[in-house]
Amino acid sequence: MMLGAVGVVACGGGAVQVELLEDEVAQVVPLGGGPARTVPRSTLPSNVREGDVVRDGRLDAELGARLAREVAEWRARLAVPVPIGLDLDSGASESLTTRKE
Repeated sequence: MMLGAVGVVACGGGAVQVELLEDEVAQVVPLGGGPARTVPRSTLPSNVREGDVVRDGRLDAELGARLAREVAEWRARLAVPVPIGLDLDSGASESLTTRKE
């Protein structure tokens, strides 16, 4: 499993997005869809960060920025407006659930 993912990153088999970076390994997800894979961090560019897109073994900043913009637009469409007069900062004065003890 790991060898196939290394080939994707190192040999340019497709673009992946970096989901998680650890000291020795990274978790990447193919942009076209598919399961996340764990790869040695050394197969990624040295300046890669979580959320970046790697294509053909190189950082693709333009594609990464476009994906971030699309996610921000998608989240904005899902946002629910707060009704006028609803004060969210004051917090609830009492518990919203009844105690069952």
